[in-house]
Amino acid sequence: MADVDMAKAPPARPARPRHAASLVLLRGNTDSPEVLLGRRPMTARFMPGVYVFPGGALERGDHAVASSLEFEPDVIDRVARHGGIRRARALAWTAIRETWEETGILVGKEGSFEPRRSNPATAAFQDAGLVPAPGHLDYIVRAVTPTHSPIRFDTRFFLGEGEKTGGQLFETTELEEIGWHSLDHTLKHLKIMGVTQFVLEEAWRTWRQKPKPEANRTTPVLMRRKGVRIIRRE
Repeated sequence: MADVDMAKAPPARPARPRHAASLVLLRGNTDSPEVLLGRRPMTARFMPGVYVFPGGALERGDHAVASSLEFEPDVIDRVARHGGIRRARALAWTAIRETWEETGILVGKEGSFEPRRSNPATAAFQDAGLVPAPGHLDYIVRAVTPTHSPIRFDTRFFLGEGEKTGGQLFETTELEEIGWHSLDHTLKHLKIMGVTQFVLEEAWRTWRQKPKPEANRTTPVLMRRKGVRIIRRE
């Protein structure tokens, strides 16, 4: 086999980002809230050892579960600007599902829940007498992992009220040291990524202002090109 001149070899194509969703839960004093965070294990392939919001990749079954839930139309319209209504609804449920899977917290309301597809998360809501409540969420940030990363996500970040949740905190293989941390302690003492800080600051601003439902509201999109952070709005 002939030697390959690596200097002339074409650059590898960036990994295609997976659609994902994450949930920022805030509670307490408006001026100094607490945020739910967990630390990723040191063995994790993606962002080991850093504190993050619960979240993860969209799964095929999320579309079926989302089809039986109620949503805020203006929130879904804004998420749907990139990917359409069906995916937007599924992503809101993904954020709720991942939050339960990684922390034990249930974002729901009292009622009878009969999902079109069952999984451990839907069973947890049924056992608690709750219906998942994506209608309680706001959409605050979209962030795309840089192209140089071997693992990439196109993540939609949602915001919810931590005091309007059920369930009990428990540790999983996904997150360690899960708990409520003050905003000041998080920003000054916890190991967080720049994207986490950006999302947290945007969440706090939105939480304080409590904007009225508005389909025309724009959302910041965070990405990096050649090492430079770019923020646009969509």
